[in-house]
Amino acid sequence: MLNHLRTIALLILLLGTSTISAQKAGLKPRLVVCTDIAPANVEPDDMESMVHLMAYADMFEIEALITSVGWNCDPYPMDWMRYLGRVIKAYDRDVLNLMKRSGQKKHLSLKKENGSQIIGYWPSAEYLDNRCVMGSMYGGIRSIGENNDSPGSELLIRLADEDDPRPIYVAAWGGANTLAQAIWRVKQTRTPEELQKFVRKFRLYTITDQDMDYAHRMDRARSSHMWLRQEFKDELQFIWDEGTWQEQCELGKQHWAQHQQNIQGKGELGKEYPNYKWGVEGDTPSFLYVLPNGLNDPEDPSQAGWAGYHQRGLCPDSLTTAWTSWQEPVRSISVGYKQRFYPDELNDFMARMEWADKGEGNHNPIVTINGHQGPSPLVIHVKAGKTIRLDASKTIDPDRHAFHLHWWQQPEIGMAKLTIDDARNVAVNVSIPADAAGQTLHLICEASDHGPFNLKSYQRIILIVESK
Repeated sequence: MLNHLRTIALLILLLGTSTISAQKAGLKPRLVVCTDIAPANVEPDDMESMVHLMAYADMFEIEALITSVGWNCDPYPMDWMRYLGRVIKAYDRDVLNLMKRSGQKKHLSLKKENGSQIIGYWPSAEYLDNRCVMGSMYGGIRSIGENNDSPGSELLIRLADEDDPRPIYVAAWGGANTLAQAIWRVKQTRTPEELQKFVRKFRLYTITDQDMDYAHRMDRARSSHMWLRQEFKDELQFIWDEGTWQEQCELGKQHWAQHQQNIQGKGELGKEYPNYKWGVEGDTPSFLYVLPNGLNDPEDPSQAGWAGYHQRGLCPDSLTTAWTSWQEPVRSISVGYKQRFYPDELNDFMARMEWADKGEGNHNPIVTINGHQGPSPLVIHVKAGKTIRLDASKTIDPDRHAFHLHWWQQPEIGMAKLTIDDARNVAVNVSIPADAAGQTLHLICEASDHGPFNLKSYQRIILIVESK
């Protein structure tokens, strides 16, 4: 049995839909990738992450795939852009199989694809190919200015100017120089108020700081990233990952046999998935952070998810602040979550590669709690000292596999500890401590199916505690 909600949403989309009905159906998050994709003998992890991303093209509105400068390529060789093209061509050969996962029968016209897309919709390869552009060839703050505009920076300006209330998440697999240039250009041509509005459209997740050559990577002042944090500390949500990406690399190496067996060679995309050199998929946390799987809301980096956990604090440059996980105890907490969720992440990826290869496979459970369903958190106002009931009995598995639930609290948010009567029950009673008034507490319902790859789904519940 197909995921009935996605099938209904796709029928609405393919027949044409108003903005209001599309919002009710569930729009994808807007995603931009800045990648220093390269030959496998130079740095294969961008190629690996790009294959991974294509296996989830139904979950993101991929607004731009921008090739640009990184650690190992300043200037960025334009010829390397063909490796991005190879992944798109592989996707084109696999997409008919992938579409079977959500019951999609055809693609929209390119004009409609350029509008808003609903979660579950697999875009055409033509759409993706048209979103591949060249960004900044040269890195560092020294390159920002009159001679650094690019098709990538110009596209970012057009995206932000669209009449679309959704934020734009920029995943920097290399440097974020292209975004910095777009912001610089707007600063030259618009009022301070217009600039502020423009910057606030973006959310930036950087995999370390690669806006410089590798030899000078510790000289943070060379990077345009520092300029972004200094100039727009109150406007730009900036996540500087200096922990989770290394753990992603190491866990991939530890589970490499599974990659070889269940990812490499699966479909045409799997044939483009290279062997690792330094680590496996170091850039992947940047888009897993945005993945609408119900576990975390990317508007709040303190919500733990497949990209770990972050707190706002001092950056490694000792001058600027951002959302980071480089210092203890936050680093260990973030790495702990990465280790906890990595088997779920990998199983999910392998299951999707099965779809790419065969056009059939397993679906994730569909979690419903107190009538709420979908990736957005369930927000409940509760009274201190009271007990509430959370009912997930409407949760189903689309393939009729058996499944089990696990309820757990994220302890880093709020001080009070919730009491759950039986964390394995379909419906649970949750006791709110009498002294929890004024706190916000987070609870997660995790559903695990017993089908191939034991796929998981999540629902985050946010409890806003009021006085008695």
